[in-house]
Amino acid sequence: MRSAMKPRITIKKISTNKELEQALRIRIRVFVREQGVPAEIELDDDDKRALHLLAFLERRAVGTARIVMRGRQAKIGRMAVLKSHRGKKVGKRLLACAISTAKKQRAGKIYLHAQVAVIKFYESAGFRCVGPVFDEAGIAHRKMILKQGL
Repeated sequence: MRSAMKPRITIKKISTNKELEQALRIRIRVFVREQGVPAEIELDDDDKRALHLLAFLERRAVGTARIVMRGRQAKIGRMAVLKSHRGKKVGKRLLACAISTAKKQRAGKIYLHAQVAVIKFYESAGFRCVGPVFDEAGIAHRKMILKQGL
């Protein structure tokens, strides 16, 4: 009996307006429609200067993330995977690529603001919580920093 092939996940740095539109559509679907984040704060000025990533499962865009550089600090954010594709390692691959991209940009510190509900996901990638829980767009978050040496 042949085993079914696993769908192929690919991550690419966004380089066209069409790809950026795909990423923004994913964010609107996940953050605005699903989680109730106001659209006017989901799309912000950092989108213009960020490095954006797009995750594909086979040929379908299913996830996105961005990296915003502030000096030698990299903030990974706006990580979103379509609900129908969660639990398929898309987020794990996307985060690994975001970390790698930040390191290539010579980031001395890599951090993010994690929704409290998914802290364990980020901890499994080497991030640790710092500071108290805070509200961001009506959702509880914590700042997390990537442990050094990873």
